[in-house]
Amino acid sequence: MKIRIRFAKQGMMKFVGHLDMVRYFQKVMRRANVDIVYSEGFSPHPKMSFAAPLGVGIISRGEYFDIEVNSTKSSRIMMEALNRQNVEGVEVLSYKSLPKEAKNAMSIVAGADYFVYLDRFSKDVTDKFYHQQSIPVLKKTKRSEKIVDIKPMIYEMERRDNGIFMKVAQGSVANLKPELVIQELAQFANVTLPEFVQYERLDMYCLKEDRWTSLDDVGGWIE
Repeated sequence: MKIRIRFAKQGMMKFVGHLDMVRYFQKVMRRANVDIVYSEGFSPHPKMSFAAPLGVGIISRGEYFDIEVNSTKSSRIMMEALNRQNVEGVEVLSYKSLPKEAKNAMSIVAGADYFVYLDRFSKDVTDKFYHQQSIPVLKKTKRSEKIVDIKPMIYEMERRDNGIFMKVAQGSVANLKPELVIQELAQFANVTLPEFVQYERLDMYCLKEDRWTSLDDVGGWIE
């Protein structure tokens, strides 16, 4: 059986990197007595597949990973068991059974919602920036530099009460960091950013029949 787990990562846990979070949840699975499936071979490891990694320093309430289990109890019981083993700052928010044909979260994630806690841009400036025909950015790699238009990768963007909301491309096909969007917005508005800006990932999505669908809406609760 395939299971999708959604979790929140808050507080000081935002400084823990992706690979350490993978190892962390491997231990949580064992301590919570999850009947997880292990790979075969000389070095068996639990079958877990995380969606798009979260950058260090970013908090989230929309992180996902998929596991395979031999058996399971109800979603409520499993969530309670997992959360008893979690440290402060990590909370399992859902535990759902996936359809047999469902692909893993890593392969289907296409977009993500972010909120930026930054009160330095007016609604007018944010709207003008978002509605530009193109937003060319110089992207540097180890081998080359090239101009990339990030506008097609920003699906939504608006000023809200205490910051900026955006839906951007996320995943293996196209991936846009919210930090880059804010840097370009600051340059557009001729505004100096503070030394620290708090970003939060709200949720991740796949495209289902050309409609944005939360990864949390693919599975179902286990009674």
